[in-house]
Amino acid sequence: MQSLSKLFRGVASAASVATGGEGGRAPARVQRRSNGLSELSRSFRGEQGLCVLDLGPTSPQNIAYLTGLGHRTYNEDVLLSSLDPTWLKPAEDGGQVIDTERFLAENLCYEKNFFDAVFCWDAPDYLPADLVKPIVQRIFEVTKPKGLLLGFFHTRDAGPDAPYHRYHIGDTETIEMQRIAPPAPGTRQPDSGPGRYHHFRLQRIFNNRHIENLFHDYASIKFFLGRDNIREVLIVR
Repeated sequence: MQSLSKLFRGVASAASVATGGEGGRAPARVQRRSNGLSELSRSFRGEQGLCVLDLGPTSPQNIAYLTGLGHRTYNEDVLLSSLDPTWLKPAEDGGQVIDTERFLAENLCYEKNFFDAVFCWDAPDYLPADLVKPIVQRIFEVTKPKGLLLGFFHTRDAGPDAPYHRYHIGDTETIEMQRIAPPAPGTRQPDSGPGRYHHFRLQRIFNNRHIENLFHDYASIKFFLGRDNIREVLIVR
């Protein structure tokens, strides 16, 4: 089992990014009703002691909410981790690619069939291409049969400049979306370290067929189309 420092890696980074960089103010949160979260909550109603994996920026609110229900929560900000240049290796064309074997040797290292639920959020839309399928496969391995995965996918109308959000669970059917905005003009950031601002740009748009292919090993997929250019997907392992 990973150490607490490993499980909560990125807490300081997430906190600084959420405030928009040094000297910034925390952006307002926008509430949205989540049909996917509502159905996931119904499936686990009355259950306690579940193991839940959160793949987004660390949210103390999510930790408090889930532990308050009697669950164990684990957090790994895979998108932030993917930016580490030490994962890169030379490519055949002279460029660089992410060493996926090394990445998975140090990330998402859990026993098989460990998690009852995974909050994937919109990580696949922003991850480097080389990591999307390997991470989805690793999630499959560490999730229990009939375990649930909640994912958010941008629709084509979102556009490449769609803002990146930090997701907070409000209640059984409400998500609070906190936009991670660029720092104010003229704001100086450190060259490295936890205060470093990272701007995540939308890398791809998955249509329904793409999502079905990406999660082809899973038992079932249910789509919920929202009004804010985000398609929710509840996936059964």
